Amino acid sequence: MKAMMLHSFGGPEAFKLRDVPTPVPHAGQVLVRVHATSINPLDYQVRRGDYRDLVPLPAITGHDVSGVVEAVGPGVTMFSPGDEVWYTPQIFDGPGSYAEYHVANENIIGTKPSSLSHLEAASLSLVGGTAWEALVVRAALRVGESILIHGGAGGVGHVAIQLAKAIGANVFTTAREDNFAFVRSMGADVVIDYRNEDYVDVIMRETGGRGVDVVFDTIGGNTLARSPDALAQLGRVVTIVDITEPQNVVQAWGKNASYHFVFTRQNRGKLDELSALVERGQLRPHVGAVYPLADIPLAHARLEAPNNGLRGKIAIAVEPSAHPANADI
Repeated sequence: MKAMMLHSFGGPEAFKLRDVPTPVPHAGQVLVRVHATSINPLDYQVRRGDYRDLVPLPAITGHDVSGVVEAVGPGVTMFSPGDEVWYTPQIFDGPGSYAEYHVANENIIGTKPSSLSHLEAASLSLVGGTAWEALVVRAALRVGESILIHGGAGGVGHVAIQLAKAIGANVFTTAREDNFAFVRSMGADVVIDYRNEDYVDVIMRETGGRGVDVVFDTIGGNTLARSPDALAQLGRVVTIVDITEPQNVVQAWGKNASYHFVFTRQNRGKLDELSALVERGQLRPHVGAVYPLADIPLAHARLEAPNNGLRGKIAIAVEPSAHPANADI
């Protein structure tokens, strides 16, 4: 099979397309022909060596799969050849999804939502699971509460907006002015131009000085440091970003706030919950650009570039017939 191999840590040019043996499913495992995968910030963090101690080289990386079951190992009962499936491979535990075939344990695989294309499903598995764990499992966001989502036009952000609205929350988000219409179409109630407005000032003005119940941080750095200033009493901060600098939590302490650090876990339950929202029309990933498997280096460079013009996700068409590749949508 064809696979994009990472032979050394570094820039996008570190990837090389290679022929490698097709994996074989063992007991409890499923072999999937990958129709699509996608690009996440985690992917370029792995590529440049941020987690080098957890990724032995050479490696096949990648963290989203949408495809069709090719074969099953002994003991598999949930899936049969021909089934359309989606999932996030176990992170830091075996080969990833930048390949024509992938093997995974049955218990992390879900049935692909029928209303999504493979490109869309592959663009939702990791970011959707992350948003679900952040908002539902950790923040326990409730009907009628308010939430500030940093980076609403991004891969996780645009899914989090839709999830928060499905829960029944009032959604504030930060975005560039040229993304206002997009995040509003996702369901955002109040959009803040982070380049020209202080989001804390806007939140306090819009909430009468109370603050929001939850802040969901997808940016990190100074954004995380100032998030407690926008919180209400007993508020919750949830972040999916590595903590690269010391945080001053005195303001959070004064508000009896709780902090949650999320590194998403893989299981079928989250995928089934997301599928239900998709089928009810409450959730749909936005695919902003599509590249073929051979152009994963270009896709990585695009996602890493500042002001890259992207909304939502970059999808990778592994099956040539999946979509005209290397195109913005």
